[in-house]
Amino acid sequence: MTGTTTGTTTGTTTGTSPWHRPAGRAARGPYLVEVTPESAGWGYSSLRVLQLPPGGSHTFHTGGSEWIVLPLSGGCTVAAEDEFGRDTFELTGRSSVFSAVSDFAYVPRDARTTVSSTGGGRFALTGARCTRRLPARYGPAADVPVELRGTGNCSRQVNNFGAAGVFECDKLIAVEVLTPGGNWSSFPPHKHDEHRPGEESVLEEIYYFEFAAHDGAPGLGHQRVSPSGQGRGTDVLAEVRDGDVVLIPDGWHGPSAAVPGHHMYYLNVMAGPEAERAWLICDHPDHAWIRETWPEQPVDPRLPLYTAPERSR
Repeated sequence: MTGTTTGTTTGTTTGTSPWHRPAGRAARGPYLVEVTPESAGWGYSSLRVLQLPPGGSHTFHTGGSEWIVLPLSGGCTVAAEDEFGRDTFELTGRSSVFSAVSDFAYVPRDARTTVSSTGGGRFALTGARCTRRLPARYGPAADVPVELRGTGNCSRQVNNFGAAGVFECDKLIAVEVLTPGGNWSSFPPHKHDEHRPGEESVLEEIYYFEFAAHDGAPGLGHQRVSPSGQGRGTDVLAEVRDGDVVLIPDGWHGPSAAVPGHHMYYLNVMAGPEAERAWLICDHPDHAWIRETWPEQPVDPRLPLYTAPERSR
């Protein structure tokens, strides 16, 4: 595993693990959440969550990382400028992560980037250290593949906006997962912390959570990470709520369980040292059999929560 080894993390509950960062704990400067390779103690993956008031703007330098700007709520303008020119993208966005697929913008390394919003909103900046400079691009919501994964109470929806094989990046992989209340996702537990060509890739991963409230009552869920015998022996059992982050440098991760009555959203950000950008995973041997039961059960009828808009002609 790449990055700085900080020892073994064991026995965790809400808020006591360095890998679970409750809302506010990862805040810094203008960001509600800021996870950098330095703050995480690893080599590649980053996440920032930016809150802008109506008429607000924020400028940052991408440095040695590539970034995807993804609206969580609201719309924005993204302008990226470097020695090759200036690109500006208007993002329609959405009212919330539970309402619609969003469009997004990719901005390359070594660029001065400004995010501005007339109506205000909350915006995720998903990043990864990289070596190649790719062009700035707009990602239409209509081009985002919406996948239904699993069946029964393992049913969930995956918005593959930044998945490998879907949208080109150098290192960054990013997807959204929506889990209906009472369901389990990230199950069976899986890992990606060993270099095994064609079978498993090394990827650092960030989970960022939001929950649907019910009659004003906030939602919550639970996240498990258990040691795989690789890396740092990461061990997390966390109650997660709106704005929480869980970092996964290694280990079996899953389930991510949503309490009944509250849909759960998480944003996954992944990157690593592999030459090939690919999401290759290994299921936990004690639980891999659950996949064999999926064809016998229907997909949760609550899914999809929404679909991507049709492409305009």
